[in-house]
Amino acid sequence: MPQMVNQLSLLSPEGAFLLSSGSERIMVISDLHIGWEVALAEEGVHVPSQTKRLFEKLKGLLFSQKPDRLVILGDIKHTVSKIDFEEWRDVPWFFEETCKVVPRVQVVPGNHDGDLEALLPESVELLSPRGLVLGDVGLFHGHSWPDTQMLGCTMLVAGHVHPVVVFSDPIGFRITKQVWILASCNKMLLAKRVLKGNNVSLKKDENPQDVLRTKFGSDLKAESFLIMPSFNDYLGGQAVNVSSISRNKKFEGFIGPVLRSGSVNLDEAETYLLDGTFLGSIKHLRKLS
Repeated sequence: MPQMVNQLSLLSPEGAFLLSSGSERIMVISDLHIGWEVALAEEGVHVPSQTKRLFEKLKGLLFSQKPDRLVILGDIKHTVSKIDFEEWRDVPWFFEETCKVVPRVQVVPGNHDGDLEALLPESVELLSPRGLVLGDVGLFHGHSWPDTQMLGCTMLVAGHVHPVVVFSDPIGFRITKQVWILASCNKMLLAKRVLKGNNVSLKKDENPQDVLRTKFGSDLKAESFLIMPSFNDYLGGQAVNVSSISRNKKFEGFIGPVLRSGSVNLDEAETYLLDGTFLGSIKHLRKLS
C-alpha cells in the first residue's frame, strides 16, 4: 500500500497500523468483539473461547513493535447493550494482560460497548465515542459522527464496517478476504455533514470552512478516509464488492453516518489485502464478482 500520511505504517499482514506522533509510537487496532462465540452458541454452533488466541496475536505485535501506546477503535465486546458472562470473564482478563505489555491503553467505544467501563481496569482510558486526533490523523469507531476537530486532519480512520471482498468461481466455491479500504473525501460535503452532526448550524450559503476556522480554530484538511479491517479475523464482514454499502438499505444500520452521508467516494476507493496487495477499486471489483 502506498504511504498515506507520513506517520502511518500498516503492520502487514495484520489488521493494525503504527502511528508516529512526535517521539511516541502508537499502535491502532479495531473491532475485537470479545465474546462473539456466545452468539454462535445461541445458534447451535459451539466454539471454544478464542480470547486467548486473540490476545496472543496482539501480544506478538506489541512485543515486535514496542509501541508506547495502544489505541483500540471500538467494539471491544460483542453484545450491544448488555454484558454476557463470558464478557465479564474475558474482557477484564484481556486488558489486564495487555496492560502488562504496553504502557498505555486507550479505548474509543463503539456501538457494541454498552456498559464497557464496568469491565475495564482502572489503568485503561475510556475516551469519547467521537474519537481522538493524533497528529494529522483522526481516529473514531465509525458508528457515530466524529468530533469536528477531525476535519482539520488529512486522514480520518474508522473501523466498524469489517470490510471484506468475496469472490466465487463458476462451481460456487467462495473465498472471503479481509481488506483495507482507502477512499477520497469530498471535504466540503463532509464538513457540512460533520458540523451538522455536532449540532453546529450553518446559515444558507455559509462556507463550512469559514465556520470551522472561526468557531474551532481549524483549517479544513480532510482528504482521505481509511476503513480498517477487524483485528478479530474470525468475524464476518461487509462484502464491499457485492453491492454498494453506501446506497443499499440493507447496510444502513452498519456503515455509520459518515459513509451514509455520501461524502466518501467508495466507488473509486482502493482496496488492499492485509499483506498489502492492491486489488483495485471497489467499482472494478464489483464488475468481477
